[in-house]
Amino acid sequence: MNFSDDVRSAFRRGETDAVVRMSEAEIERARSAGDPAGEVEARYSLARVAIRGGDLPGGEARAREALEVALRSGDRSLEERPRHVLAAVARMSGDLLRARGLYLDSIALNESLGQSKMVNSEYHNLAFCELGLGNLDAARKLFAEGRERVFRNGWADFVPYVCVAGAALGSAEGDHTRAARMIGVADAAFASLGQVPDPDDAADLAKARAAAIEALGPDAFGEEYARGQLLDPRTAFADDRR
Repeated sequence: MNFSDDVRSAFRRGETDAVVRMSEAEIERARSAGDPAGEVEARYSLARVAIRGGDLPGGEARAREALEVALRSGDRSLEERPRHVLAAVARMSGDLLRARGLYLDSIALNESLGQSKMVNSEYHNLAFCELGLGNLDAARKLFAEGRERVFRNGWADFVPYVCVAGAALGSAEGDHTRAARMIGVADAAFASLGQVPDPDDAADLAKARAAAIEALGPDAFGEEYARGQLLDPRTAFADDRR
């Protein structure tokens, strides 16, 4: 695998220290070699590590550094990951209106690049903005459309994230039993891939988990969670018309 594949795999496995070491070395290599793509990927990876550690300002700073390199290169495809991170920081900071605009810009960029999978990913994130803004109908529609694309295209690495969306929507609708079950489905889906959720999705999952435990109590939550862990994701959504 190349650096991009290696570092992204390490991040998904939660190997933060390895990501930092690999990224710092790659920045030095890329700058010496005049390789903006490598430098952007490395700085983007450091941004994600900062965000996972709760350092949103640090994550934003690293993403802006990556974006500056991308803009200097003149290669618009290199702007995609830094812009995605800047939108995520805005969402996690609670600036949902700004995040919504940044995600729409990112969707337009990815559409121009012909990156359908990334378009779907940003629509997923846009749906979370709508959910946070209280626009449940818009969020429900975006989540359902994204889930259909994921299952139709066989995007296995995104299946856990549609499960996170199911948990968050259940929580927002006050259906904490369903939320608890979908948290179990999501955790099992991540485990089956040997991955951990991205920082923004991890925060959404934690919020739904805390609300469900408070509403149901630990025992009832545990029962639904355990039930969810045994469900195939498609089965879990089989009766979901939302």
